[in-house]
Amino acid sequence: MEHKPQTYAASMKGSRGIKRIIKALGYSADGVRSACEEQGFRQLLWIHAVLFAGLFFADFTLPVKMILVLVSAMSIVVELINTGLEAAVDHTSEEMHVLAKKAKDVGSAAQYTTLAALAVLWMMALTG
Repeated sequence: MEHKPQTYAASMKGSRGIKRIIKALGYSADGVRSACEEQGFRQLLWIHAVLFAGLFFADFTLPVKMILVLVSAMSIVVELINTGLEAAVDHTSEEMHVLAKKAKDVGSAAQYTTLAALAVLWMMALTG
């Protein structure tokens, strides 16, 4: 019987229990570090840092603060996904292709929608 070398994907599977959780945390940390190499992600983190700081000085109720934190976190998650999507598209091909453009545009639209929701919620919170 012929033995096939494991692919990278196959070598990442099969861990169970705490070992799997520890590996997953490492992959997540790698993902955040990778995203931090992108200027857009760093800018987004600064925006949210300012917004989080603003929450300490704003006289909002706890539920309002919780909603604003949740939508900020959602924006960061969407940007992480968008960054991964763009990396996957670029890995596939850096040539212009209608589907590559569509994938990147949809990822960008997801982030825009999240930021628009965040802006609306902040305006609602500030105007009471």
